[in-house]
Amino acid sequence: MKISIIHPNIDHCPLYYYLILCCIFLSHSLSASTTSHPRCLHDQSSILLQFKQEFPLKQSEDHFGDYSDPKMETWKANTDCCSWNGVACDKTGHVIGLDLSSSSLQGPLLSNSSLFRLVQLQQLNLASNDFSFSEISLGFSNFKSLNVLYLNNCNFSGTIPASLGNLSQLTDLVLSVNNFSGQLPSTLGNLAKLTALELVSAQLTGEVPFSLGSLTKLESLHLSDNHFGGRIPSSLGNLSQLTELELSHNNLSGEFPTSLANLTQLQLLGLSYNELTGSIPSDIQSSISLQTLDLSHNSFTGIIPPSLFRMPSLLILNLDYNQLTGPLIIQNVTSSQLEFLYLRRNKLNGRLPGSISRLTNLKEIYLFSNNLSGRVELGVFSKLSKLETLDLSDNSLSVTDRGHENLTLPKFTSLLLSSCNITEFPMFLKTQNELWLLDLSHNKIEGEIPKWFFTTGTETLNVLDLSSNFITGWEQPMKVLPWKDLDFLDLRHNKFRGSSPVPPFSTRHFFASNNSLSGKLHSLFCKLGSLKVLDLSTNQLSGEIPPCLGFNSSLVMLNLQKNNFHGGIPQTCKEGSVLKTLDLSHNQLQGNVPKSLIKCKELEVLNIGYNKISDEFPFWSQNLLKLQVLVLRNNNFHGPIWLYGKFFGFKKLRIMDLSFNNFDGDLSSEYFRNWSALNTEIPSANKSKLRYMGDVDNYYQDTMNLTNKGLEMVLKKILTTLSSIDISYNNFHGEIPSSLGDLKSLKVLNLSRNNFEGLIPSSLGKLSELESLDLSKNNLVGTIPQQLKDLTFLSFLNLSDNQLKGQIPQGGQFNTFQNSSFGGNLDLCDFPLSKKCERTPTPELQSSESKNGFGWKTVVMGYGCGLLIGVTIEQVVALRRPNLFARIYT
Repeated sequence: MKISIIHPNIDHCPLYYYLILCCIFLSHSLSASTTSHPRCLHDQSSILLQFKQEFPLKQSEDHFGDYSDPKMETWKANTDCCSWNGVACDKTGHVIGLDLSSSSLQGPLLSNSSLFRLVQLQQLNLASNDFSFSEISLGFSNFKSLNVLYLNNCNFSGTIPASLGNLSQLTDLVLSVNNFSGQLPSTLGNLAKLTALELVSAQLTGEVPFSLGSLTKLESLHLSDNHFGGRIPSSLGNLSQLTELELSHNNLSGEFPTSLANLTQLQLLGLSYNELTGSIPSDIQSSISLQTLDLSHNSFTGIIPPSLFRMPSLLILNLDYNQLTGPLIIQNVTSSQLEFLYLRRNKLNGRLPGSISRLTNLKEIYLFSNNLSGRVELGVFSKLSKLETLDLSDNSLSVTDRGHENLTLPKFTSLLLSSCNITEFPMFLKTQNELWLLDLSHNKIEGEIPKWFFTTGTETLNVLDLSSNFITGWEQPMKVLPWKDLDFLDLRHNKFRGSSPVPPFSTRHFFASNNSLSGKLHSLFCKLGSLKVLDLSTNQLSGEIPPCLGFNSSLVMLNLQKNNFHGGIPQTCKEGSVLKTLDLSHNQLQGNVPKSLIKCKELEVLNIGYNKISDEFPFWSQNLLKLQVLVLRNNNFHGPIWLYGKFFGFKKLRIMDLSFNNFDGDLSSEYFRNWSALNTEIPSANKSKLRYMGDVDNYYQDTMNLTNKGLEMVLKKILTTLSSIDISYNNFHGEIPSSLGDLKSLKVLNLSRNNFEGLIPSSLGKLSELESLDLSKNNLVGTIPQQLKDLTFLSFLNLSDNQLKGQIPQGGQFNTFQNSSFGGNLDLCDFPLSKKCERTPTPELQSSESKNGFGWKTVVMGYGCGLLIGVTIEQVVALRRPNLFARIYT
């Protein structure tokens, strides 16, 4: 059986993979059934109905959603089981095929399951069910005639059991997308003649070695998307009938096993997303039938063996994301079938060889992010008539068509020429009328976009990226750009002047930030009904913000920061709004914050800092249950932020910046009680994953200004683990709430330049994630709590200009802080200050005084008197007997 999965644009698609497997299984089942309809044996029907009882349908816990097909639901007693959904019988009425894929089976598959009494089974498909992390049962060893076994996407766990070695007739074994772990069995063994009882006994005593290599009839072995580790066993080289070997998405290590070169029938070899090292062996070409070779996302080094380009049947070569070096050598190629070549994210150097033109069947070439250099002669590609995708981005290449303006090139659908030292719009684009994606970003293109460029891909262009160039505008002004199917348009970081261009009405993502656009926004922006992302930040746009933008039902992100918009914040959002990010900061907006924002139920980021807004604290914002970032910084907000019965806390807020306003009042000890997102420790698994706030498609990330460690910085990306509270430069008074100590995941706390008084709460010592603490310029008194020494991540501390006294805690992070952290507190002492503390008796010593009738003062007085008397006597003796002391000290 051959499961040939060839889809170069899909790195990891379980659904696509699963559908193919199901189609193939169905074809097996159909071929196994006889032309005359057999009648089911009574015992077979009874077994199937018992199995149905073991897995009652649980609709509410359906693990597979729309793809669920609970076949057993239609099974009825006193009917012919050979006609049941998913059941195939032989002419004697025995069940030989069972397809229960995506049947909503939930719960462990136990060893005593009635399923294992169907000993005549030849094909079994249990894919895409949920067996609750149970291990593969020993009962599978009963299926001596089984040749097809699909257990993919079943939530199995544990190791591959030795019982599978008893299935000597297996041709197809699919265990992918589970939670298997451990090493792949590597010892050879022949278990075909053992009974189930003997097998169990042998397993318990450890006498039976098991190897995948013992399943010598295997044609297809799929173990991808698990947690297997260790080396790939050389015994796999014994599977001489193997046509497909898929081990991708595991934790396999070591070098490429040379024994795999013995698999001359192999058509698919997938080892991607592992930890394999060493070089790629050149003798892999001995697999003369190989069609797909995927070694991507590993750590292979050395050169790409030139022999790979001479493999007669190879269609797909994927070596993306490795450490391959050296030049790309393509030589002695006579008849190559290669269609897809993926070499992204390696360290290849030298020139792009002209001999690449010998790979005449190429459809896609990806060379993104290598160290290739030199001039690229476009004539190389004129011979590749089938080429549809060309990616030369992020190298040191120089691509130009000067002198080749009339050259006939392939009709590209995707052309990626980012960072290719292009200085003008390439003329060959005039004839590219089938383009779907065009990326000319990060080049040196100057001046205006020529008229002819707007005829390029007019009917087909979907993605256009011209960002990070020196483009100033258009040769011919137009209200709406002409590409009628454009979805993504990126003009960021150029020198566009004048009014903002209006993207086509089909556009969903429009970026034009960091230009010199001016004037008012055209009313046509209100007609962009499909728009999801609009970023016009960092320009010189003026006038009022069109109210219609906020009522766009499809808008997810609106970023107009760093412009000159004035007037009020428009009434924004209506019921059903999907807006997640609203950034209107750094403008000249005035008035109040509209309460209509409460309808933005999906809002995660609200940034209206650096404006002239005069309003009270928006208490209604706590009803935005998904709000994570609230920035009101540098406005004219006033009044309290705490009112009894009016404020109950934020559920998901992680960043709040109220600094540089006129807020006042005190903060109740209850103020931070219900901040759920900050009251919870960050799971260690999340700490190691860098994820940023923004669009799930990674088209944009949210940005903001943040004062951290005493410096104001611009965050171009906001980590989902970042948490900060900044209420500095206001008029708050009263004591610092002790409930701040409950914010276990807080990283930045800035309460500086207020009128807080009283003691520093010792509860701040519980903020184990805290990295920056600024309490400067308040009226705090008392000593610095010793508990602050426990803050092992604290790298910035500012307690200056308060009325603190006593000893500065010693040890821990306090040994790293400078004088400036404590300046302006005249009664503080000890390191790092030069002022030393006066030592006072410890409680233990004072207690000793009372018990013994004399204390440390008496001891010191006695010691002092004795020392004085001794010195006096010494001086008298020395005057009378100088020779004696002269002898002693010489």
